[in-house]
Amino acid sequence: MSIKLQQLKHFVFVVEEGGFRAAANRANRSQAALSTSIKELEKILGQPLFETGNKSTLTPFGEICLPKIIQFLNVYKALDNDLRAAAAGQQGRVRIASVPSVAAKLIPSVLGAFCEQYPNVEVSLIDDNAAGVEARLLSGEVDVALGNSSSLDEDTIDFTPLISDPIGVVCLKDNPIASQPEGIEWQTLLQQPFIRNGTCTLLDPTPARTLSEQALYSVENITSLFSVLELGIGVTTLPKLAFPTNETRLTWIPLIDPPLKRQIGIFRLSDRTISPQAQAFHDLCVQYLKVNQ
Repeated sequence: MSIKLQQLKHFVFVVEEGGFRAAANRANRSQAALSTSIKELEKILGQPLFETGNKSTLTPFGEICLPKIIQFLNVYKALDNDLRAAAAGQQGRVRIASVPSVAAKLIPSVLGAFCEQYPNVEVSLIDDNAAGVEARLLSGEVDVALGNSSSLDEDTIDFTPLISDPIGVVCLKDNPIASQPEGIEWQTLLQQPFIRNGTCTLLDPTPARTLSEQALYSVENITSLFSVLELGIGVTTLPKLAFPTNETRLTWIPLIDPPLKRQIGIFRLSDRTISPQAQAFHDLCVQYLKVNQ
């Protein structure tokens, strides 16, 4: 026969309460049922736990068993608490991948709320370009990812849209086209040296793809891109979220012909159940960003 958890608890109850009657009340069992539970435990162990003449006095064997059983029950209680906390998303780890603009401008506010609600959950945030974000999700390196929906495989990834991010033109503030803050048509940019970047694929379904095809320069890294733009050797297009709010020499102007937007959202693998912690972050993104967009 195997030792039952309930039998160990009843044994400790008798010791802590100083007798079978009080222990039975604590266990919400009849005294006879609790006595039977202790006798079955003694039968399994092959030794009496309490002295025959005094049911509240431990035998030498019982003295040996008591600290070991208490230690085991404490470990069990901690395990039970940890597993329940993990199931509720209160412990564990959530791994997130995001395109840099979303990681810098949107995720911090969500993370602030998430960390307040789940202070014991470890968070890992990786920023990467759109292709890298999708690759990390597909490989299982991250639980959820944030980015745009343009290149996602709909058969393997569930995408939840959150916000629309307009596309605009970035140039020096003293560039003549900067005098059109209400918006710029793409043909206006044909007279400007164009700098292609990773987000220029958003132009591909439109006539404005000509700008990218005829680009004199190509810069993938966003930091390097702004450094090149500040030299005044060309202009580019970028989503508004990708444009830094503290930029002083450059300006962002909406593209109005064609008016373009990228759809930013959170995505997860459709054939895999994510952890409770990751689900909590996913739900918080949907709740927070959709309300505050």
